[in-house]
Amino acid sequence: MEQSTAAGRPRALAAAPVAAAFRITADERPDAVALRTQGGASEWTWREVRERVDALAAGLARLGVRRGDAVALLLSNRPEFHVADLAAMTLGATPFSIYTTSAPEQIRFVLEDAAARVLVAEAALLGGALAARDGLDGLEHVVVVDGDRPPAGCTRLDDVLAAADPEFDPDGSLARIAPDDVVTLIYTSGTTGPPKGVQLTHRNVMAAVATVTELIPMPADGRVISWLPAAHVAERVAHHYLPIAYGLQVTCCPDPRQVVAVLPEVRPSWFFAVPRIWEKLKAGLEAMIAARPDAERAAMQAALDASLRRVRLRQAGEPVPPELEAAWAHADAAIFAPLRAQLGFDRAESVNVGAAPTPVEVLEFFHAIGIPVAELWGMSETTGAGCVNPPGRIRIGTVGPPEPGVEVRLAEDGELLVRGAVVMAGYRNRPDRTADAIDADGWLHTGDIASIDDDGYVRIVDRKKEIIINAAGKNMSPANIEATLKAASPLIGQAAVIGDGRPFITALIVLDSDFAPAWAAQRGIAAADLAELAEQPDVVDAVALAVERANAKLSRVEQIRRFHVVRGDWLPGGVELTPTMKLRRRPILERYAEEIAAMYAD
Repeated sequence: MEQSTAAGRPRALAAAPVAAAFRITADERPDAVALRTQGGASEWTWREVRERVDALAAGLARLGVRRGDAVALLLSNRPEFHVADLAAMTLGATPFSIYTTSAPEQIRFVLEDAAARVLVAEAALLGGALAARDGLDGLEHVVVVDGDRPPAGCTRLDDVLAAADPEFDPDGSLARIAPDDVVTLIYTSGTTGPPKGVQLTHRNVMAAVATVTELIPMPADGRVISWLPAAHVAERVAHHYLPIAYGLQVTCCPDPRQVVAVLPEVRPSWFFAVPRIWEKLKAGLEAMIAARPDAERAAMQAALDASLRRVRLRQAGEPVPPELEAAWAHADAAIFAPLRAQLGFDRAESVNVGAAPTPVEVLEFFHAIGIPVAELWGMSETTGAGCVNPPGRIRIGTVGPPEPGVEVRLAEDGELLVRGAVVMAGYRNRPDRTADAIDADGWLHTGDIASIDDDGYVRIVDRKKEIIINAAGKNMSPANIEATLKAASPLIGQAAVIGDGRPFITALIVLDSDFAPAWAAQRGIAAADLAELAEQPDVVDAVALAVERANAKLSRVEQIRRFHVVRGDWLPGGVELTPTMKLRRRPILERYAEEIAAMYAD
């Protein structure tokens, strides 16, 4: 059954609270599969999800959860997350997610800051939560969604359902929710200090999901993969709120390292990933081509080269010679179309990348094989919405024009300012920081330095506070240098450049945990782990060649003069990376002070 629409818009978009949009979709698509696990072992229809949501909402009501209360979720990508979030939302409460990689003190901070009354968690993640619970008088209940014997002081989900309030009226509860009630909190990653709780309202969320109707045609049987952390705004909007409004089927992938393997199973209508996923996929495809027999490899490389020329001509607005167009059409039918089907991108309406700069070479590669990866830009503070390259009108190197309903302009210093219904209500318990972020005219100061071309396409230059000013007073973008460096070789997994107040640029380089061991094994290099590989002369020499290739694409002042290959890996949620893989620059400078000093010793 297809959704009813008005002027091409799903009827659920007319709802004010998100929970009301869910009920409209569930009414219209009762027998369609809403949630499924990887492999399809478990599948819940929209009717079944609604029944589970209402039952859990009644159970939470018996625990004392009321409108405006905060409910914390410490769950991986599993169907219970969607049910728990919607159940709390049905009560008018504010469900929010905690990164599963958080340390006990980090969990404690967000529980206390949000004033959470209930925590819903899975058994495998309870350790940090229980350690954080000590002394938190406001946290009254810990509900465990799996396992038969929860620890002392915790309650099984089944017991909450069994004790549900029989008088609970979900429709009456929904009627009390106002559009400006806070629907969730998104805690920023805290690259420069404790995280701030971004307060998003029902109005924010519905405005954000409404922008999609004018950009991406969502089919009635649309599918997405839930694989990013639910504490990140991209996951919540793309794989939770959008499916609620558009009736999309969600496949839960609890291990993000398996997302590429899940793609052929799901064949998503829309897929979003951070740049590192695309970089690794490109490296894998290039390795696959290199491993083919000579004749086949030569044919595939020639087809790829021809397609890349076509992409670059089209991006430059120049005509494509008929013979090149014909060569591309043949290569697309014979090589690239089967490859897209093998990867799981043969039914994608739109494919996007965001959250960090993406090397142009990576974008060109996927455009060449017929997967037009488009950069977009958004923030937690803008409900994940902002700018996006529209399908068919992608300009590589930009994040596209502003989405419908979003205004952008530049401040005098080049900072990107955003205004619209998607802009947050403010930071939790931080009116001072809210006043700093949103001016009297409603413009959100994003902290990103940008440029805007004559057609309204936005190009992000760098973070305002992360621009490097070297000892000679030259301004540089570390993100641009790092992206160029990572694009120079699949051996490089992460890079952090240093140079603020210094005479030249240096770099800390982390080997790619997947590619580097395989590369070393092919060359007979025996090493147990990344720490040992980092000290192998052949590995260091290969990294040095990559640095040379990167330097050839950088201006003289941006070029990397010295580098250090880090022993070991940098993991999301660790000292060096946030859970969303942004660099924690200050902790990196502190942790590697000795190595950095050595690079500037002369």
